[in-house]
Parts: sequence; structure tokens; C-alpha cells
Amino acid sequence: MEEYGVALVTGAGSGIGQATALLLAEKGARVVVTDISESGISETVSKIEEMGGKALGQRLDVSDPDDIEAAFTAAEKWDKCVDVLVNNAGIVNIQSFLDYTAENWNQVMQVNLTGSFLCSQRAAREMAKQSYGRIINMTSVSGLRAGVGRTAYGTSKAAIIGLTRQIALEMGPYGVTANAIAPGPIMTPLVQANYTEETISRLLPMIPVGRFGTSSDIGDAVCYLANPKSGYVNGEILTVDGGYFASGMTQTGNLDMTSGNKE
Repeated sequence: MEEYGVALVTGAGSGIGQATALLLAEKGARVVVTDISESGISETVSKIEEMGGKALGQRLDVSDPDDIEAAFTAAEKWDKCVDVLVNNAGIVNIQSFLDYTAENWNQVMQVNLTGSFLCSQRAAREMAKQSYGRIINMTSVSGLRAGVGRTAYGTSKAAIIGLTRQIALEMGPYGVTANAIAPGPIMTPLVQANYTEETISRLLPMIPVGRFGTSSDIGDAVCYLANPKSGYVNGEILTVDGGYFASGMTQTGNLDMTSGNKE
């Protein structure tokens, strides 16, 4: 098996998804860049091509099953079976528990959880035929512990952990592994625009390594799990957070992170 092969990344138009797509391209993957944003797709594809890599841009709304089928069909026509799937697309919708609307709940679940399920299922059916595949889901530390205003987001990310383990169990015999990455505080442009100075100053002391993470920190972790040599890693939840989750909330108490961020 050649390294990486074809990698399809959802939400690859910016932030963590874009950094992941670029790093996979650097490793030699042929990257299918998908996103709901046409401009984001164009930007990522251009960056990959500028570095000499190969990329296909495909608009994808992961909440739409027809879009999912179209994206995978396009990828297979462009090259071949998707070898690596990175389920990165997601939304937050911050709202207090008492005020959380069913509409917001359903939207977050459809994008974060059902989208990951449908993309994984579509990818796995073809991966099983070639007895090889890597499925990498993006969960969050919010899926491991609660956060203010993250009723649907945190629940969806916790459910992705369960989904990942289910895929790992059922697809392992086919040579297909499934793992998840749980990012902690990552300073994407969207986070930088939404976090207040007070939020940042209170959050930083909770990170033992003394800095916020970058999108590339997550992309590097994805590249490890996407590598054919990681074949004995299956059903794992890899927390990439500088020790944030391990250290607990003992230093400054619970933190109101209602401004939120997209991962």
C-alpha cells in the first residue's frame, strides 16, 4: 500500500481542515478538498497545487446525503477509492441549556454527528473492498467534559467518540481503522475573532504547555493516524490539547466559553 493515497477532508476550506489538507498533500496524498464554502475550497486547492501537490475541489454539505454521494463519486472518478477520510466539518451553535432550541439541536446533530456517520459509511463500503482504509473523526475535549452553552455541540462530539469505536469494531476485520482526535484550545482565526481577551487570559493558565494549539498541531496528528504504519491503532481517542484535559479545571475554576468556536 502506497503511503496515504487518496484523502478526502471535509471542512477543508479553512482552519483545521485546511491545515490538515495541506499537511496530507505534503506527505504525498492526493487530496479531495471538500467544504460548504466555494471560496474556501478554491483557496485550499490553490495552496496544494502551488506546493506541487494534487487536489480536487468538491463542494460538500455533510448534512445532505445527496451531496455526500456526489462528493465520493467525484473522488472515485478523479482517482480511485478514498483511502483516508477525515471528518472535520462541524458547527457549534452556542446557547444555554434552558434556552437551547430544537432547531439548533437538530442542526448541530445533523452536521457533526449524522454527517460523520454518513461519510464514514460511504467511505467504509469502498474501503472494505480493497481491505484498507483510515477513518479519522474530529471530536473535541467538549465531548469529554461539559462546557457552558455547548449542549448540542458537546453531546454531538461525545457521540462521535461512540461512533468511532463502533466503526473500529466492525471495520477492523476489513483492514479499516477508525480513530478520533479531540482538539483542545486551538487558536484558529475564528477562535481569535470570537474569544475575548479575558477568555484568553483565563484559559491560557489551564494549558500546561503554556500556549494555544495551532491548526497544524491537529493536522500533524491526523497525518499520524492516516499513515499505513498506524494500522494497529484502532478505536483510539487522541487528545491534542497541550495537557488541558489532563490538568482539569483546578487552577481558575469553570470557564464560560460561550463565544464558542468552529473546529
